[in-house]
Formats: sequence, structure tokens, C-alpha cells
Amino acid sequence: MKELVWTAHARFKMKYYSLSESRVKRVLNRPDRVEEGIVENTIAMMQANRTSKKPYEIWIMLNSLPIKSSKLRANSLRVISAWKYPGRTKPGEPLPKEIAREIREIT
Repeated sequence: MKELVWTAHARFKMKYYSLSESRVKRVLNRPDRVEEGIVENTIAMMQANRTSKKPYEIWIMLNSLPIKSSKLRANSLRVISAWKYPGRTKPGEPLPKEIAREIREIT
């Protein structure tokens, strides 16, 4: 598996939504859906929860560009953001405005 690099924004959002590193890695390893991210050269992956009482989706946004650092391998993945979306989305549906705004602010 490629080395993961976590941005401060991703760490903040994981804490905000009570998502652990292992939960985010599970989405990365077994996504229900993969889409092009709203930021150039990014991908977004989603995994829905399996209960019907309170449906939600966990999304992660990754940047697969090589990271220029002597400490990291060239094929590292950067986790840009992670969030929970209440309810269910349709494939290709745009991100909620508040999440899209936050991601644009950090890039």
C-alpha cells in the first residue's frame, strides 16, 4: 500500500466527524464509489454505512500527485479531507456547498 500523508485539514475534519485513521483507510481500501474530486488532480472515495436508521456516507479526498520531499516516497498519497455526509448521494451529484467551499479554501 502507498504511504499516506495527512494534511492538517484532514486531521481536523477526522476529529470533527469522529473518524479514525483506520476508518479512513477502510474507505480507501474498499470504496463503494470513486469519483473525480472537485479540486484538480484529486479523487474522492465514498463508503456508505450499512444501517438504514441513520444513513450517512464517509467521503475522503486524495491527491495522487508525487510529494516532493526527501523523507517521503514519490508515490505517496495525500489525504486532503475526510467528512461524513448525512443521507445518501447519487453518483455524480455535486458536493454540498459548505464542504466544497472549505476544500477550495485550503487548496
